[in-house]
Amino acid sequence: MSHTAHIPSRRKPRRTATSWVLRSGVAGGVLSTLAVTGASGAQAAEPAAAETAELPTVTTAIADAAAQSSAATEQAALDYQQRAELQEQQDRAADVARKAAKKAKQEADRKAEAERKAEAAAKERASRSAERTTLSAPASSSATGSAGQVLSFLEAQLGKAYVMGATGPSAYDCSSLTQAAFKSVGVDLPRVSQDQSTTGTEVSLDSLQQGDLLFWGGTGSAYHVAVYVGDGQYIDAANPSKGVVKQNLDDYPPTSARRVL
Repeated sequence: MSHTAHIPSRRKPRRTATSWVLRSGVAGGVLSTLAVTGASGAQAAEPAAAETAELPTVTTAIADAAAQSSAATEQAALDYQQRAELQEQQDRAADVARKAAKKAKQEADRKAEAERKAEAAAKERASRSAERTTLSAPASSSATGSAGQVLSFLEAQLGKAYVMGATGPSAYDCSSLTQAAFKSVGVDLPRVSQDQSTTGTEVSLDSLQQGDLLFWGGTGSAYHVAVYVGDGQYIDAANPSKGVVKQNLDDYPPTSARRVL
């Protein structure tokens, strides 16, 4: 008996439920992934399109705002610079004004001080002159006596010439004039001023009387002589340019005086 070899037939293995589920799950997952990816892509594409449409508008607004801000900043900087320059100009002007005011005040103070000194000096001179006039006021007997005659003689010679060595009556030198004046009242004086300065009695310059002799230079060596006529004045034959004149004691103060009457 022959035996026929039994060859089992090859059958495709049956898919189990588990395998099918796994495969279905994988397929589903892939599909789900694709769906999600597609959805995401679609959703991402929409905002991109929106951004692309709105971007120019946003950019223009930002640019305008930036330009306005820049212009405002530049204007603010310009305004600040102008205010700073104006303040600097005002400070300089104020400084110049202060210096000018200070200089003007100093000048006014100097002027006021000079005027005060000049006024004080004038008052002092007036006081000295008044004092001399008071102290030297002659008695009525002197004005009408020999002193009065001497003064009358001298007044008559005013305007005549000065000539060195001349003895009158048209010209005199200083000592010949005083000699002639006192000779008119009977008093003989030496010819020259040096000798005349030793005659009579010495008197203070603060106690002068009309008719007193005034000398410039020391006693015994005087180089000029005149006669006091009162009111702070004297008459002398001054020099060739002046001749016989009446002058003020303050202009050319004498050094000594003598009384012979």
